[in-house]
Amino acid sequence: MYILSKFAIALISPLGASLFLGAVAVLFALCKWRRFSLLLGFLALGWLWVWSLPVASDRLRATLEGQFPPVTVSALPEVDAIVVLGGGVTPPSMGSDMPNLEGGADRVWFGARLFHAGKAPLVVLSGGSDPEYSVFSEAESMALFIGAMGVERDVLLLESASRNTSQNAAFTAGLLAEGGVNRILLVTSALHMPRAVARFEEVGMTVIPASTDHEVLHRPGWQRWLPDTGALDGSARAMKEWVGLWVGR
Repeated sequence: MYILSKFAIALISPLGASLFLGAVAVLFALCKWRRFSLLLGFLALGWLWVWSLPVASDRLRATLEGQFPPVTVSALPEVDAIVVLGGGVTPPSMGSDMPNLEGGADRVWFGARLFHAGKAPLVVLSGGSDPEYSVFSEAESMALFIGAMGVERDVLLLESASRNTSQNAAFTAGLLAEGGVNRILLVTSALHMPRAVARFEEVGMTVIPASTDHEVLHRPGWQRWLPDTGALDGSARAMKEWVGLWVGR
């Protein structure tokens, strides 16, 4: 199921969908169905072009990020625990003693700020590993980073088995239930927050969102109409989040 979900996510992305339509167009051309082949070919190129435009990508991402605008540390209440979800944090490279932060840096940094502000006595780091990539979990990688920011190991609780957001929620809830912990500050990217909140509330947790890593920018008008690989990537991730909301993963 895990591998199947990865293939499904790749297929629904703008690039994956365009390549699939292009392949079908070639098949139709080989079968002498020229009209259908041209139609699918133009559709494939058009779909890829639209979602590579910042104006389209930003609007799609804003439908998710706009639900959870930026919030200051001082505006958030004290809770039982701070839960930081993995995403983009990978194990240390060869010869390094620190993880590669990538897209997960903002989450861990914000989680550390919340802890140092006295918002909770416990920090949960949730994220497993890809079995084909590393046995070093995201939770363990985040622990190295947040430890370097002055958060002691004895206040950390690592959930290192989850592979998706539903498992983040279920496994974290199981760990916290042992100590009667229910009210949490949930730290993840603004793009991921709608799905994360839905999954954690499904398992009965009281969630106060603490979103970070807001991506949508107010670009100059003409630049929003230029194709951009970053916009294409943002569109793919936003589509993944919407599908995850619908199918409950």
